[in-house]
Amino acid sequence: MTLLALANDRGNPRLGLVISRKAAGTAVARNRIKRLVRESFRHTQTQLGGFDIVAIGRSGVALQANRAVAESLDKLWRKLITSCAGC
Repeated sequence: MTLLALANDRGNPRLGLVISRKAAGTAVARNRIKRLVRESFRHTQTQLGGFDIVAIGRSGVALQANRAVAESLDKLWRKLITSCAGC
């Protein structure tokens, strides 16, 4: 997964998802990844501040287990929070 963030003037975070067929071949797999990203975002959005965030799924993300995707997202959220703390 890749996260891209840009500050917004709303004061609350917004999430966009890009999970292509290349990343997850079937609609079921794409929807599973989207659900995992949304759930992870819901748990961390209070710490994110005013950012527009786009989560991009990379190829092979559908092959990972739910736990591995969730742990990867947690790392990415923490990295985003620390790198954008002064923004």
